[in-house]
Amino acid sequence: MPLKSILLKYWGHSVFRPLQEEIINSVLEGKDTLALLPTGGGKSICFQVPAMYKPGICIVITPLISLMKDQVEGLKKRGIKALAIYSGMHPNEIELALNNSVYGDVKFLYVSPERLESDTFKEHLRKMNVNLIAVDEAHCVSQWGYDFRPPYLTIAEIRNLVRNVPLLALTATATPEVVVDIQDKLEFKTKNLFQHSFERKNLTYYVIKNEDKLGRTLRLIDKIKGSGIIYVRSRRKTAEIADFLSKNGVNSCYYHAGLDQNVRNQSQSAWMNGSKRVIVATNAFGMGIDKSNVRFVIHLDIPDTLEAYFQEAGRAGRDGEQAMALLLFNNADFLSLENNFETSYPEQSFIKNAYNALGNYFQLPVGGGRDMSSEFDLRTFCNQYNINHLSTYSALKFLEKDGYILLSEDINQPSKVFINISKEDLYRFQIENPSYDNFIKTLLRSYGGIFTDFVKINEKELSKRLNTDEDKIIKILNILHKNNIVTFIPQNIKPFIIFTKERINSDDIFISKENYEIRKENALKRIEAIKFYVTSKSKCRSQLLLEYFGEKGSKRCGSCDVCLNRNKMELSEFEFDMILDQVKPLLLNDEMTLEQLVSFIETDEDKILKVMQWLLENDKIINTGEMKFRWNK
Repeated sequence: MPLKSILLKYWGHSVFRPLQEEIINSVLEGKDTLALLPTGGGKSICFQVPAMYKPGICIVITPLISLMKDQVEGLKKRGIKALAIYSGMHPNEIELALNNSVYGDVKFLYVSPERLESDTFKEHLRKMNVNLIAVDEAHCVSQWGYDFRPPYLTIAEIRNLVRNVPLLALTATATPEVVVDIQDKLEFKTKNLFQHSFERKNLTYYVIKNEDKLGRTLRLIDKIKGSGIIYVRSRRKTAEIADFLSKNGVNSCYYHAGLDQNVRNQSQSAWMNGSKRVIVATNAFGMGIDKSNVRFVIHLDIPDTLEAYFQEAGRAGRDGEQAMALLLFNNADFLSLENNFETSYPEQSFIKNAYNALGNYFQLPVGGGRDMSSEFDLRTFCNQYNINHLSTYSALKFLEKDGYILLSEDINQPSKVFINISKEDLYRFQIENPSYDNFIKTLLRSYGGIFTDFVKINEKELSKRLNTDEDKIIKILNILHKNNIVTFIPQNIKPFIIFTKERINSDDIFISKENYEIRKENALKRIEAIKFYVTSKSKCRSQLLLEYFGEKGSKRCGSCDVCLNRNKMELSEFEFDMILDQVKPLLLNDEMTLEQLVSFIETDEDKILKVMQWLLENDKIINTGEMKFRWNK
């Protein structure tokens, strides 16, 4: 079937987006390929279409379990067989998924990076007919990237188990340094990059300094039509701000990872269908959300990185219509940014102590506990060991990124059931145990595919159909599980933690000093980069972002807050830059009067005066007295 026919049949699109077809053809030619596409650029199509075109299965590696689940469900709805394997699944689930991937007609197997180290996974991988390896969030493989995850380094190792299979690496955010490192770490045979411009001509960036951020937000929302997202750092603030907006006539809801899954789904659905105009959220919201008509994204806290800001701001205007990305700040935000940085990098001794406390908390012996999943409440844990909550959370996230644990905040794992025996054996069981006959028949009528895969069930719905209570349903399922008729995985509605490796002595926790220091140093550089972006008043916002991601020589957008300020001068971009390029080196090295500057620069005096006035108003130069000026270093 031709590529465009696959695109139309399964995704309903008649044409590819820019670069998608070129990337797909590169993969089909057997080339290792790096696709650098901005948020909303359609990265998943780039591996899904070629995987459907070729016989065999595509292995998709991603660290985002929630996104993994969403994509698997999305593919299933399109009639495409897809499975996922990640820490926290029941061993029987994992075994069944691997067997189906080897012997069944599964087209996509999503895998979290820490599972790649499993001997069981490697053993099954050798038997699979793999047509493509897709690495999502590929920047995670680079220690220079903003979200380095050491388990990603094992991807190169598994390539040896499926030789001559092309690899497609995908990311929305990578600096030039990271682009090179991704290809090196994933052992590309030949460098091969497809990069779409990061420029979003329909998206206008504004940075606004204001002490009354909520009041200003309200006035901005009144002026901008359509739906929007407001990003904040703390979970508590999501509810407070949504409440404030609702009381002031803006129909709002809120979202963060700590909410009950049903509440999260309700908020997301209400915002997606337009019954709520604004959603106030932490950065847990947005991945996999496909709402094209978002007219504005407002940040009320400064993000930790320009990568995160660009990705979140880029959720506005995906339909190509005009949209706005606004960042509101005050002086206190810089202190918060620095404090957050410090808590994000606790001392290595603290990280090791947190790991040791975790093992003691769950009473795990050294050498045991691999894949053990337990409910986990961070506050209770910290109170028991009298340790700081924020530093402990950061330590646990460090341990997670290094592949020792998985901290799950996706707190609603629905109940699942799989029938372990054949249809014939099940029928025999029903004959021999008539008290279970009606229950089993109702289960089979209610849920298809239960003999071949784990199926999500709803105990409440079953209790209504059987005219009994939920406790009785759960009791029957547990009895059938105990008798090995079914595998029953009960619902989990609380956060949980998983030891992805056997517990080791805390002294053996390996976070190399070099890696730790490099990560911390890179994080500090990213903090400085976003502080520069926020405080800059002399360069177009779009140009600043594009240059950060390696795109040089772009044109001013003409519509951001900096460009609007410059437009008032009635100077062309060429004229402004020409004068600025002469003024800056002169005032960097010496103090000069206006008359001296005019004598050095060969252009209209009025134009020089306009540029000097602009530089003064934007704190780029200072008057040192006696009408002398110097550059503000």
